Amino acid sequence: MIREDLRNIAIIAHVDHGKTTLVDEMLKQGGVFRENQAVAERVMDSDDLERERGITILAKNTSVQYGDIKINIIDTPGHADFGGEVERVLSMVDGALLLVDAAEGPMPQTRFVLQKALEMNLKIIVVVNKIDRPDARLGEIADEVLELLIDLDASEEQLENTPFLYCSGRAGTACREPFGEGTDLKPLFDTIISYIDAPEGEDEEPLQMLISSIDYNEYVGRIGVGRIARGKINVGQNILIGNYHNPDDAKRNKIVSLLQIQGLQRVPVETASVGDIVWISGIENISIGDTVCNAENFEPLPFTKISEPTIEMTFSVNDSPFAGKEGKFVTSRQLRDRLMRELLRDVSLRVTETDTTDSFRVAGRGEMHLSILIENMRREGYELGVSTPRVLYKEIDGKRCEPIEELTIDVPEACVGSVMEKLGARKAEMQDMAPQGSRTRLTFLIPARGLFGYKSEFLTDTKGEGIMSSIFHGYEPYKGDIPRRNTGSLISFETGEAVTYGLYNAQERGSLFIGAGVPVYEGMVVGASPKTEDLVVNVCKRKHLTNTRASGSDDALRLVPPKNLSLEDCLEFLADDELLEVTPESLRIRKQILSNQLRAKQRGKNK
Repeated sequence: MIREDLRNIAIIAHVDHGKTTLVDEMLKQGGVFRENQAVAERVMDSDDLERERGITILAKNTSVQYGDIKINIIDTPGHADFGGEVERVLSMVDGALLLVDAAEGPMPQTRFVLQKALEMNLKIIVVVNKIDRPDARLGEIADEVLELLIDLDASEEQLENTPFLYCSGRAGTACREPFGEGTDLKPLFDTIISYIDAPEGEDEEPLQMLISSIDYNEYVGRIGVGRIARGKINVGQNILIGNYHNPDDAKRNKIVSLLQIQGLQRVPVETASVGDIVWISGIENISIGDTVCNAENFEPLPFTKISEPTIEMTFSVNDSPFAGKEGKFVTSRQLRDRLMRELLRDVSLRVTETDTTDSFRVAGRGEMHLSILIENMRREGYELGVSTPRVLYKEIDGKRCEPIEELTIDVPEACVGSVMEKLGARKAEMQDMAPQGSRTRLTFLIPARGLFGYKSEFLTDTKGEGIMSSIFHGYEPYKGDIPRRNTGSLISFETGEAVTYGLYNAQERGSLFIGAGVPVYEGMVVGASPKTEDLVVNVCKRKHLTNTRASGSDDALRLVPPKNLSLEDCLEFLADDELLEVTPESLRIRKQILSNQLRAKQRGKNK
């Protein structure tokens, strides 16, 4: 059976190449919204964090009705740290729109997502997006994409038949020629219908459906999302559900509810058949990689292997003097339950217990991956302590190996020297250097730990004009020590409230992270010292009052505005003996050993 009334596609691209904006226009021109309906920009980025950061974190499903044909569209994340999402959802589609920025061209994540799509033999439509950019390079982009296809061992058919379209997602136009004038997205829709294969399968055979994604709802629990590979599925149907790797553990269950996507809405249906992407609920402990089959016939489907995590942090109960003042969830049981719940949705995450019940090792695909989790927990009312990020080493052929990232940097010509100098010190090896107008693109292979703390330094060196992105390259033998941080910390001497007089004296020793009136405690980091060693400062120190000195004379002291650190800045700044205290309202860097006296004794022992 061939479902000519259906197409399943994914939109894949490097971060910020315009996937979500293009989907917005496809929805508008596909009649999902009324003509006079007010629609938010990037409607698919429904999460608050996605809207704030302008990135897609979770894959989203939608559909468009084009004539008699329903097109299911999956908008995927572009950031390398969320590659696990991309790998999973590609198993639900027959083709992919590969978006490439008309100015930037193929980037590291473009290579990653295209490689995954080619491995699955998906048909690719190349969409050169943002053609209205003043710095667009329309004449060169097609050649660069073809070079990438050759590099990734694309078949002759893929090289010769892959269609190229030129779009402006923001304007909602598409055309087949690089410098043509488009009026709408009709060429894009027509290409999807004609080039992407219709879903195919036997609808009279026993049911087979692979669960590729998991949603979670407080009312119904886990919801499995997958595409029907064979047969039909009905509400109330008895099924067997189990995993390809443990076929003997298959369990009997029943389909309680069945949903399909229409536009942006999930609509209840009674039945669905081959090629349909459906949501099923009512099955306890349903997991990604499970296969749903007929009650009489269990034939599990193999599942795409998800890439392993490369970075680890320790999440622990907040034990600072200010613990419990701002958050709702502060116990180890609540922290553990929240991390285990995250595992239900995120297959790229690993959570392991430690020797103590108060801390957990959490491993992910990168700093961004873990910082998103921390930010989400913070907004939900959790308090926790977070350690500095560490890379996960592997033993390969008796050698200690570490994860290597392929780093692509796009900088103004004048900044190339300083960037190469800094990266050289971080054990980076240059692979390629290509001029692009007044800018230069550099490609490096660098140990993952060499990128810790580099982003803010990079933005300073390039005056905010540099673009950097990286993707996991592989494991290589350990490259040697890398200096982590060339600054020390300014540490609070006592617990109290920071006052102008104390801060005025402290700012002469380094740059401050706090202003007057901020509560501090002994062992809390209040600033950065230009020297490599830590300095203890008393920011709570007040001026002694005499007959000739009034307390108001403090007003005459000028304070330099403090440097406000974001969550990523804090994680970059952390030293090995420091923790980040995360609460719903505050981010505080602190020493693991809070007592100044005990810390001095520990230093003496280590010498």
